Amino acid sequence: MTKKKIVPLIFEISSPGRRGYQFPELDVEETPINELLPENYLREKEAELPEVSEVEVVRHFTQLSRLNHGVDVDFYPLGSCTMKYNPRINEDVAALPGFTNIHPYQPENTVQGALRLMYELDRFLAEISGLSKATLQPAAGAHGELTGLMIMRAYHRDNGEDDIRKEILIPDSAHGTNPASAMMVGYEVKEVPSDDRGGVDVEALRKMVGPQTAGLMLTNPNTLGVFDENICEIQEIVHDAGGLLYYDGANANAILGIVRPGDMGFDIVHFNLHKTFSTPHGGGGPGAGPIVVSEQLKQYLPWPVVEESDGRYFFHKPERSIGRVKSFYGNFTVLVRAYAYILSHGSEGLRRVSEIAVLHANYLMENLKKDYFLPFDRKCMHEFVLSGKWQKENGVRTLDIAKRLLDHGVHAPTVYFPLIVDEAIMIEPTETETKETLDQFIEVMKEIALEAKENPDKVTSAPLTTPVRRLDETKAARQPIIRWTKPTE
Repeated sequence: MTKKKIVPLIFEISSPGRRGYQFPELDVEETPINELLPENYLREKEAELPEVSEVEVVRHFTQLSRLNHGVDVDFYPLGSCTMKYNPRINEDVAALPGFTNIHPYQPENTVQGALRLMYELDRFLAEISGLSKATLQPAAGAHGELTGLMIMRAYHRDNGEDDIRKEILIPDSAHGTNPASAMMVGYEVKEVPSDDRGGVDVEALRKMVGPQTAGLMLTNPNTLGVFDENICEIQEIVHDAGGLLYYDGANANAILGIVRPGDMGFDIVHFNLHKTFSTPHGGGGPGAGPIVVSEQLKQYLPWPVVEESDGRYFFHKPERSIGRVKSFYGNFTVLVRAYAYILSHGSEGLRRVSEIAVLHANYLMENLKKDYFLPFDRKCMHEFVLSGKWQKENGVRTLDIAKRLLDHGVHAPTVYFPLIVDEAIMIEPTETETKETLDQFIEVMKEIALEAKENPDKVTSAPLTTPVRRLDETKAARQPIIRWTKPTE
């Protein structure tokens, strides 16, 4: 593989007199700039802008775009984040003028199509989750967690138990946002250990619940990629103690059309529309994290929610609403993409999505478990967790393996998470990849495992072919260089 070209900054290719665009002659009377802007806003000297031709600008930004890795470029097995290919038809639908040209302040009767979409998406998510009613407002999964926990707290407050039920139980394999969200709502977090099968330790849970328990936050399958076989017993333990069950929907890509969280006994569910239902995501957005709740909790949903009567759609404020959690109605075009994705697949198609995702994950796991340690050797769901502990014996860490993957044009999986697995490598292939891509990934991972044994220095010095070699990651995070600075003379 040849080394990628380092793209010079556009200021560095500037040459006096070059132009990429020429403005037409001014056909109105020119107004002095000091009459248009206050004096304190005026520049003391001319802006130092690059002087480049149009072709240089086009080539510069095209080359820059090719330096970024994305799911449109190659494999992106980022565990628990479901970085799958998103059909372009959903982008086209979201860009329709009838959706992009409306405004949230318009009267209800002028946006009936948008309200119908929101109402029907609410119904779709309720059916998929096995629960009663949704709010589409939350902007991300963690925002959905926060909203769901606020509803949980309002429920206990109405029962006169808010001062008693102060604890949220969270498994040690949970996503990091779970304890963060719980603490933001004012709960004390108690960690529930995992058993030797990777699920919740039921006996430990039984000893931890009590009148102080507000609820349990759980994702099933969990971050180890395994389905908790004791979920029915778990929900009985929590409910018998008077607590509620919250479902982290980050791993919903594994269960669509197969099993519903509501049928498992969950009271509140959030979905990451940007993971499960087709919105490209990363770099902080865009996203959407709607929550769906049981019948007894729907009166607490944020307002407004959309209701329907005699073919007319309107906004409604639930009786004991916790209030708004976001301006207006959520990230609307993300909702449009999810709506289009669900309609295009239908119930059978959504089930097929999960079946293929699970098949792909098990295919990779079975082919890699002889080369990497597998801490929980059982059938996985949509993702699985390997460990680099065998490679660590030769001085190669999981981070080194992740860096070496970049030389092969593959984005690294999630590493060092979940925390309960030493040198964790969390892999999620998703349903949109081909068998050929999966086989290439297997070959690359086996090659890196062999290098770690026979030539570990090659792995620990990776990446070798990227425009920028290994960075000081701590310094890059704390002191990022995010703008061009003119070199000093």
